[in-house]
Amino acid sequence: MSPAPRTTSDIPAASPDGGSTAGPGRSEARERLLSTASGLFYREGIRAVGVERIVAETPTTRATFYRHFPSKEALVVAYLHGVDVHTRGVVHEAIRSAASPGDAVRAIGTSLVGDLSRPEFRGCAFLKAAAEFPDSENAVHRVVVDHRTWYVATLTDLFTQVFGSSPRRGRPEHAAQHFLMMRDGAMAGAHLDGATHVGAAFTRGLEGLLTLLH
Repeated sequence: MSPAPRTTSDIPAASPDGGSTAGPGRSEARERLLSTASGLFYREGIRAVGVERIVAETPTTRATFYRHFPSKEALVVAYLHGVDVHTRGVVHEAIRSAASPGDAVRAIGTSLVGDLSRPEFRGCAFLKAAAEFPDSENAVHRVVVDHRTWYVATLTDLFTQVFGSSPRRGRPEHAAQHFLMMRDGAMAGAHLDGATHVGAAFTRGLEGLLTLLH
């Protein structure tokens, strides 16, 4: 199996120096605003960071900000979409590089465990956003739900392949939900209980999912 991806957790993927990550045809000003906001939102919370702070730290003007983002909510949605795209990319790479579906699940889990001790780790960007935007009709909340729906569907497919046609075949959807529950707990508890301790517990649970019935 190829080495596990560096990160699969919901940590914003921004350039290390905070500079532009714009590609051909993309506005560098927009990407600078998004990069600055992503870091601030993830580290300090979405509601705690206002437009004036983002404009000042980019730096840019309010006119430029509103030219690219009609509202702060639109910026938050773009921020979460960016985390979603990054996470999907790394998960898909883990699947592509793995020798088997079980190894793909392990690669996703190994990367998550590695993320828990990263200096910039502040938990799951989506769980944090959902706590700040609990209304199920809110656009930000819907992005969170869409991401989690994809995540569970992807894991369900992997566990379907892991369990195969065994007469003692487990329930792939239950295993996927169990994986997500353990992931949520690990990302929420690592700072409180210690990344090493939580990571070891997560790994034990993951091996159980790959061998026990659900």
